[in-house]
Amino acid sequence: MTSVWLPLLFTIFVWWFSTGFILWLDRFSPHYFKTIMFLSTIVLLLAFLGLYHSSRTNTVTNAYCAFSCALLIWGWQELGFLLGYVTGSRKTPCPENAKGWLRAKYAFQAVNHHELALIVLLLIVVVISLDAKNMTGLWTFLILWLMRQSAKLNIFFGVLNLNENFLPTHLKYLQTYFRRAPMNYLMPVSLVGSMLFVVPLWTDATIVGLSSPEVVSKTILATLLSLAILEHLLLVIPFQVEFLWKWGFRQEG
Repeated sequence: MTSVWLPLLFTIFVWWFSTGFILWLDRFSPHYFKTIMFLSTIVLLLAFLGLYHSSRTNTVTNAYCAFSCALLIWGWQELGFLLGYVTGSRKTPCPENAKGWLRAKYAFQAVNHHELALIVLLLIVVVISLDAKNMTGLWTFLILWLMRQSAKLNIFFGVLNLNENFLPTHLKYLQTYFRRAPMNYLMPVSLVGSMLFVVPLWTDATIVGLSSPEVVSKTILATLLSLAILEHLLLVIPFQVEFLWKWGFRQEG
């Protein structure tokens, strides 16, 4: 039986490094933003191509490749958001008197282009994965998308750690749409719902007799979902996560 340790460690490292690398790129001078986005778009196109080919055959190598390509596709929209190219139609702070549904409306307008980009990318990944034998890439993107939506809603409703340092200077206005609170009613639902999926994933990954590609794929997905659950927990406990990516938080150019 294939060990779960290699795909587990691989997923953790790629998650950690890709996050820090995007933060590092975003700290360049705005003079370089267009070049960075152009090169990132070339990588995006190559990632689509890589995802298509790796999803055709269910092998260990293709499981790793599909996961990596899906993460590169996800990274494109993350970078586009942080560079300020794919954010929203509203680029001003939330009015202080905005409450309830009005605040929710303004918050959505601040990220609506970003949300649309995510849906478009998801649809492309779905089309690429039609009739695929290796679904690792599709499930990777779905986990990232669903857990990011959950994190955004929890931050909107109120969490203890808002992680404001992850936002570059030109996006600091988005902080006004966040709410700091010890806890909100959605967080327990997010955590319990995620656990209902991650436990069976880990159980399946350790079944004796499972093929090597299935072990790798399920371990990657279980690890990724576990990391997303950890990110949710870090929103509501007194713990600063910036030190994990200290090398990415260099002074902005």
